Amino acid sequence: MPDSDAGPQGAWENPVRKSLREGNPVFGVTLTVASAETAAQAANLGFDFLWIEMEHSPITLETLRNMVLATRGLKALPFARVPVNEIWTAKRVLDAGVLGVMFPFTSTPELARQAVAACKYPPHGRRGSGPGLASFRWPAPEGYHDFADRNVMVVIIIEEARAVEEIDAIAATPGVDVIFVGTSDLSFSLGCRGQQDHPKLEAALEKIVTAGKAHDKFLGLPTADPAQIKKRFEQGFRFFQTATELGLMARGARQLLEPLGRAVVEPARKALY
Repeated sequence: MPDSDAGPQGAWENPVRKSLREGNPVFGVTLTVASAETAAQAANLGFDFLWIEMEHSPITLETLRNMVLATRGLKALPFARVPVNEIWTAKRVLDAGVLGVMFPFTSTPELARQAVAACKYPPHGRRGSGPGLASFRWPAPEGYHDFADRNVMVVIIIEEARAVEEIDAIAATPGVDVIFVGTSDLSFSLGCRGQQDHPKLEAALEKIVTAGKAHDKFLGLPTADPAQIKKRFEQGFRFFQTATELGLMARGARQLLEPLGRAVVEPARKALY
């Protein structure tokens, strides 16, 4: 986006939301390393958004601010997963300039409403006014507050069996843009110990898809496998969290070294979803 290309007439629309609205998939690269340069390079690779990981990585608010600044004028929009579903955690990353917030463990309709409230200014929500860096990052002629209420995306993450039980009420929440399924944690919550192909998990996914479609919500999940992306796209998923920067590094090393007879050890990591 040209950062100044916004206004009430033909107002700029968040391109991630626009692509989803048009039925297209969007892809995010997951950032776990606290590096502004890595963020800038990743934002120029062709991904639609950066999944800046603050729940399962050492990325701090200060680093996040530098990452947001580093993405000015580049394709991928900065989104952040906050450590917990609270209004104050969302406020701090939003004021730093992210244009989407992923809320973990949103397992009740009340938490879904709280996620929306955290991202909207009154009277639509409870976000405090003090955007600071955000108004510099997104210098909209109509003013940052109206720009943000239109363009900040609310992504709630379904990670517990109790959330699946209440998924229809959660999906009905006004203001939620994306229902994202944390398949690893959900698998553990269902008693499947993280298995990604367990029938219980597949049944839960079907229930979530049905609720999401019924309430016109976009659907997302994590996968870095192109074949799985195509399968899930046909199922109704459009918002994809893909590989980490470390995973992409390992993949590139493998492509180079394995034909030369060198084994590549995958980076040790905790599942991020």
